[in-house]
Amino acid sequence: MTRIIPPRLTMVLILAIVFYFIIILSLLKHRMLNMKYTLLWLLTGVVMLILVIKPMIVVQFKGLVGITDNMNLLFIVFIGFLIMLVLSLTSIASRQQQRITRLIQAQGLLEKRVRELEESVISGDNEVSGNAHSDNTVDNK
Repeated sequence: MTRIIPPRLTMVLILAIVFYFIIILSLLKHRMLNMKYTLLWLLTGVVMLILVIKPMIVVQFKGLVGITDNMNLLFIVFIGFLIMLVLSLTSIASRQQQRITRLIQAQGLLEKRVRELEESVISGDNEVSGNAHSDNTVDNK
């Protein structure tokens, strides 16, 4: 039986995956990646590692699906992971957009309330302009 992946290429791929894990964990350590997103990247690395260590999985799966070439199956798996990542990032962007919209609305309401309070304080100060107490409240602002 011939080897699916040559031994030298297997070692290079394993080293590349280890380097990949180091980069992901370093980004997590420096808080450049959130934990829940890191899990998706780590899952991708684990799948890559399993496919490198046990390439017969690819051969058996391609027989089940009806694909004739190993590389075609790997490209399909790779494209599937890319679609998952894009879908995940799109959902994150959508949630962030909703949060930004709510924050903008809340800030607008707060600014309106502050303006109304300022107007009520100013109109209240004009009515009792000779009162020493009103001068103290204005100075405390």
